[in-house]
Amino acid sequence: MTTVQPVILGEMPSLSKLYVNAAAQAARRRVLGSHDGSDLPEASHEVRGVAPDVGNLTAYQHLIGETASDVLPAGFIHALAFPLAMSVMNRDDFPLPLLGMIHLSNHVEQRSPVLFSERLDITAHVENLRGHRSGTQLDVVAEVRVTGSAGVRWRGVSTYLAKGVFLPGIDKPSPVGSRSDFKVPDPTALWQLGVDTGRAYAAVSGDFNPIHLSVLSAKALGMRRSIAHGMYLASRALADVGAVKGDSFSWHVDFEAPVFLPGRVALDISTVQLPGGAWQKSEFVAWNPRSGRRHFAGAVAAL
Repeated sequence: MTTVQPVILGEMPSLSKLYVNAAAQAARRRVLGSHDGSDLPEASHEVRGVAPDVGNLTAYQHLIGETASDVLPAGFIHALAFPLAMSVMNRDDFPLPLLGMIHLSNHVEQRSPVLFSERLDITAHVENLRGHRSGTQLDVVAEVRVTGSAGVRWRGVSTYLAKGVFLPGIDKPSPVGSRSDFKVPDPTALWQLGVDTGRAYAAVSGDFNPIHLSVLSAKALGMRRSIAHGMYLASRALADVGAVKGDSFSWHVDFEAPVFLPGRVALDISTVQLPGGAWQKSEFVAWNPRSGRRHFAGAVAAL
């Protein structure tokens, strides 16, 4: 899809208002019928001159386990851009229901450091609408530039699934073979996540999706308990990889099973080095230490 001239917003959208609007939109569609289109909006949303909040940055670094620094962590930039990405999926011409979307994967390119003192221009659009065996999926693309600069410093592609939603003209992919059995490795870390983990991450990310906040609010949306934010888990794994990743890297994660709160998560990080000791890639996998069920897996690699 080729995006048109971006829609310039005066300020970063409010996530709480977007969730309220998404609930109202879902109610309208139940009454009036589902959206019958199969085309994504040919528009991008943009906010210019965004100033990261240093207090929020410090709280984020403390929560995730990142070393205190003037450089914005890649996961923090994702959280900074997330409301804008949500606003695109909240448009009336967006063909899928926003509420209930499942985050399947995330791919980030951190091309050069972004400092908290820099003003940022952030854009977001949606693309690549396609079938999934369980519904319809698409990619949400966000890009971050320093104001006045043309070069992209950070680029993130988040893949979401609208489970149970099959749009006309969108074919389901052919069935694929089952994944190989996961063999539990020796963990390099064990995380103990409290029942307030979702609320703590919401406070620094702004993502107050009810499925993360409490048992009651999660049950209202069909979950048996609240679950941890996927990007909290992925960002914490990235922090565990540490400074070895340097200033420019790619970061990919596939989400498989939710982490219910409170809960324990086992993590293993393995590192690939080039001859001479130069770092090339770190792979990580996280699982439930009781059941052995894999929660997510990914890698961080040098660009």
